[in-house]
Amino acid sequence: MNKTVKNYKRTQLACYLGFVTQAILANFAPLLYTTFHSEYGISLGSLALISTCFFFTQLLVDSFCAVVVDRLGYRVCIVTSEIASAAGLIGLAVLPGLLPSPFVGILICVFIYALGSGLIEVLCSPIIEACPFDNKDRVMSFLHSFYCWGTMAVVILSTLFFSAFGTGKWRILACLWALVPFYNVFNFVTCPIEPLVEDGKSMSIGELLKTKLFWLLIVLMVCSGSSELALGQWASAFVESALHVSKTVGDLAGPCGFALLMGISRVLYSRIGGKVDLTGFMAASGILCVLCYLLAAFAELPVMGLIGCALCGFSVGIMWPGSLSISSSVMPKGGTAMFALLALGGDLGGSIGPAIVGAVSQRAGDDLQAGLLAGIGFPAVLVLCVLVLRKMKSAGKISS
Repeated sequence: MNKTVKNYKRTQLACYLGFVTQAILANFAPLLYTTFHSEYGISLGSLALISTCFFFTQLLVDSFCAVVVDRLGYRVCIVTSEIASAAGLIGLAVLPGLLPSPFVGILICVFIYALGSGLIEVLCSPIIEACPFDNKDRVMSFLHSFYCWGTMAVVILSTLFFSAFGTGKWRILACLWALVPFYNVFNFVTCPIEPLVEDGKSMSIGELLKTKLFWLLIVLMVCSGSSELALGQWASAFVESALHVSKTVGDLAGPCGFALLMGISRVLYSRIGGKVDLTGFMAASGILCVLCYLLAAFAELPVMGLIGCALCGFSVGIMWPGSLSISSSVMPKGGTAMFALLALGGDLGGSIGPAIVGAVSQRAGDDLQAGLLAGIGFPAVLVLCVLVLRKMKSAGKISS
């Protein structure tokens, strides 16, 4: 009897599209804020709650996954993520117009697709980690590059769509973007998915929380999320204020430039990762990130600020996937709970970083450059964490 050969390329494709889906969910609605304001009369202050709802829901999902994913199974949960993602996007086109309060309808849809986004964030990385690939840190880096390409696609293709057909057709575009997770349901239903850790051998949440090494990894993830998003979330506003350009140009030069360089960084490591040490690459990236923040904060010429912003995207590219790969390497029995709590740490950092930049900028008289200077501590602490891990590795206290 012939033994069936499993096609893990289909698993890769499903996870790649999973990260593209997450990019759609995170970036599409913010492009519609002014449209929601004019069409539904929603205040700008209320519109800010859309992003809050999205990221807070992801934090809840991160916590939820640490407890229940192993019980329900990876396939059930990841298929549910794609269904929720598609349903939320389609609902966004329909539900606000059916309810007495369009804003409530929007928040309901954001909550639904944020459930999908949170599950994707937690599950795709361990699904790839469990596949029998060589050089998993390189595969992980390439996987996470698809979030960058997805972000660029959402911004560029949505901008082109609105230019051609007008923002009034945004409901059609929402349904078109929903086709990506809808198609990916089939991929996750049929692709091979292996267990990350054998049944009964993964660490419990309690065991993880009692391990000092785990808390070091959590700090590493918090700093990774903060380093990436403290500037990433303010990239458009920073470019607009520095270069005095339109919002369209600001969106393309800011978030797209940041995402392009971040994606290039992740693809680059996926190609050369076998020739360089991951912790060394992480430390060098952290130092570069510090320099980029300093350049953006002190640049007197607008073009220098733009260069600092773009290079920062390159410097943070390896941080999130690299932190996950290091964690899986030094704590191979961490299991799903570890990946979920690491995602929680990354999302927490991604919430704290931009908030600190915004708060400091406001206190400095809306000086965004002063706010960016406040974010420099995160990549600095990340470098310290990586150096501690390297020292532990050289002393034989952790595995490579």
